[in-house]
Amino acid sequence: MRRLLFRAFRGTWVVQHWLSRRFTRAGSLALGGVLAAAVVGLDTNRTLAYQAFAFLTALLAAALLASLTFRARLGVRRAMPRFGTAGEPLRYRVMVRNDGRRVQDGLTLLEDTEDPRPSLGEFLVAREPGEERRNWFDRTVGYPRWMWLIERRRGARFTEAPVPTVRPGDEVEVRVETLPLRRGRLRLVGVTVARPDPFGLFRAFVRVRASQSVLVLPRRYPVPEVDLPGTRRYQQGGVALAASVGDSEEFASLRDYRPGDPLRRIHWRSWARAGKPIVKEYQDEFFVRHALVLDTFGRPDLPGVFEEAVSVAASFAVAIPSQDSLLDLMFVGPEAYCFTAGRGLAHADRMLEILAGVEPCLGKPFAALRGAVLDRHAELSGAIVVLLDWDAERRAFVEALRGAGVPTLTLVITPPGRPVNDRLSDAGLAPYRLEVGKIAEGLGRL
Repeated sequence: MRRLLFRAFRGTWVVQHWLSRRFTRAGSLALGGVLAAAVVGLDTNRTLAYQAFAFLTALLAAALLASLTFRARLGVRRAMPRFGTAGEPLRYRVMVRNDGRRVQDGLTLLEDTEDPRPSLGEFLVAREPGEERRNWFDRTVGYPRWMWLIERRRGARFTEAPVPTVRPGDEVEVRVETLPLRRGRLRLVGVTVARPDPFGLFRAFVRVRASQSVLVLPRRYPVPEVDLPGTRRYQQGGVALAASVGDSEEFASLRDYRPGDPLRRIHWRSWARAGKPIVKEYQDEFFVRHALVLDTFGRPDLPGVFEEAVSVAASFAVAIPSQDSLLDLMFVGPEAYCFTAGRGLAHADRMLEILAGVEPCLGKPFAALRGAVLDRHAELSGAIVVLLDWDAERRAFVEALRGAGVPTLTLVITPPGRPVNDRLSDAGLAPYRLEVGKIAEGLGRL
């Protein structure tokens, strides 16, 4: 039964998508009039609705036939930015070239994206937020869940862009605006150029293949300045850790050569000036290093919680100063990952790129993240931990981190209306709760 419903939903979506793109607003009104007249005009002896039915049907048929005469040879190329941000308008330019012999006017440009329809497995496993509050019929049939999955996978909302009149051999610029709905790779598979029929009811299409993609970064929220009380820690390799590969220390001074000093430390200019070997002396380097820990062990039926956790992590990634410190982004995917930014290493933009592709980890225990973080505790000055739940395992992790001398700011993302279990409040381990839908307000109160 669910397989049959799934196939019916797929077919219904195709029809709806085709109708919404092909018919203009006037055409949709005419099509609705045809259906209404067909219903009320069955008895031709008592109503004249059949006349409206015949007129509107003939009008739509003429519009459909007129659209068959549209022929155009067009080429397109996009000038897109490198990044976009979820929830913020993305503007770019599309160049439309007329390779035909006729002047083309009255055109409209529409972007073609990947098919947003989910697979059968995703449809059966996914749960719409708040689905348990729906009536029995909606929960059993699953159509609201289908529409929610379509919207979630859509990627972006595009607005139709008018194309200026383009003469043969010329190229015009079209400004396109879209609203990315989710982070990740937004893939565009082509461009559809539409032209309405003379009645303005039905649109003819010319599709141009033009594959391109743009990386959509996670949504970010304003974050107040967070002062973790941690101290500077010794870093193996010193500043060279953040600027190159290898072990070295921070330069301190010059001194006379001593037997056994390596030749690579000789300061040749000072030797030439003093007439005797002079070497560079170094000292161990201490500086601040924070960990930004992201919990990826979420529930598949609560995707909104995970997405907000990624946004919170991205907000801290760009808010923490990295000129004089290091920031380690740590999470678990197919394996445990640690990406470092600051002091000549990667910039915050690189962390945002990484967070744009983070997916929930469903095949490993939370202990994988705990081990990866605690193995590095000796280098950490402090930690910001973004959690998806507050259970015994996560409480034990935060307790172990603080017991190792690492000051920790713990944030727990929760669905609306769900409180946090704060039984460890007496121990000072109660996390800061951020509710989905009120993340910005919660961060503002930090």
